[in-house]
Amino acid sequence: MMTFISGVLGIGMLAAFLGIMLIWVPAPPLIIIVVCVMLLLIWDFIQTLRYGEKGPPR
Repeated sequence: MMTFISGVLGIGMLAAFLGIMLIWVPAPPLIIIVVCVMLLLIWDFIQTLRYGEKGPPR
């Protein structure tokens, strides 16, 4: 449960920071990069919650 709470808090803080940055610098390439990074971050967070730190079993 601690991983979930700290992960959601961290993702929220990063999203707020990047959102403010995109308001100040609304460049299309930067928007694409930020969206891709956030998607990868959320994907990794879901994988960590599902399988733990070691990843999926092989």
